[in-house]
Amino acid sequence: MIIQQMAKKSRTKFCAVRFGNVLGSRGSVIPLFQHQIVRGGPVTVTHPEMVRFFMTIPEAVSLVIQAGAMGEWGEVFILDMGEPVKIVDLARDLIRLSGYAPDKDIKIKFSGIRPGEKLYEEILTSEEGTSATRHERIYVSKANDVNSGCFWEDIAYLEKRISEVDRVKIVEKLYQMIPKYIPSEHWSEQIAATREDNQVEKEEGSEVREGRKV
Repeated sequence: MIIQQMAKKSRTKFCAVRFGNVLGSRGSVIPLFQHQIVRGGPVTVTHPEMVRFFMTIPEAVSLVIQAGAMGEWGEVFILDMGEPVKIVDLARDLIRLSGYAPDKDIKIKFSGIRPGEKLYEEILTSEEGTSATRHERIYVSKANDVNSGCFWEDIAYLEKRISEVDRVKIVEKLYQMIPKYIPSEHWSEQIAATREDNQVEKEEGSEVREGRKV
């Protein structure tokens, strides 16, 4: 959203790419699994139904280069990565490729989903949609319909709340700005409680003002 807004007010060409999980990159799950296999396991997977999209390092590099060549103003370029892969299946394949039997020689341990983590990854939301480009595996999503004035006001608000480390207000503002953003249960409860407190304060303030009028 920031890139698209910058593109509207600058002569510089701005565009963005949207990655899946880059296989073999720093922080990738594969080096972690390989390390765990070498140590004899267990291989830790968050959830048996966890799925992710994957791309190789050459694909990631190519996407960036092609985006730079095709980008004009605020487009988001996306690589066709095929079907998402179950992380547990990836773990089992790596165990087999290492010469071991999954769940026998090397155990798989489910550690549980971390706060804010999703089971299913969305490369595109239903509202975004895509258009083809001259590259057969690269697509471009349509721009977000965002009011520029309100957007930069929201960014300034977020910067202020970040400096104050006011996490509830940060999450609440993100919830307002991004239609598909769903806060974790913890933050949803915090936001609801804050709104309830604000409503009580508002009503009490109204009663005080009415009393003064009388």
